[in-house]
Amino acid sequence: MTATGKLTNLQQELLKLYAQQVSDTDLENIRILIGQYFADRLSTLADKAWDEKGWSAQTMQDWLNEEDQ
Repeated sequence: MTATGKLTNLQQELLKLYAQQVSDTDLENIRILIGQYFADRLSTLADKAWDEKGWSAQTMQDWLNEEDQ
């Protein structure tokens, strides 16, 4: 539960899933799907930030080389 004692919309949706008996294989696939969803979402947000800030591969190289200096 959250600090307010209410379930989030994600928690409510997952509880609906918990009411179903699924095989171990299905459970693992569900975990992978959820993880992939959040990884994709993070990648999209990171791409957007890079575009907005005008960063490039050279920016990354500069960051990586900062410790070497």
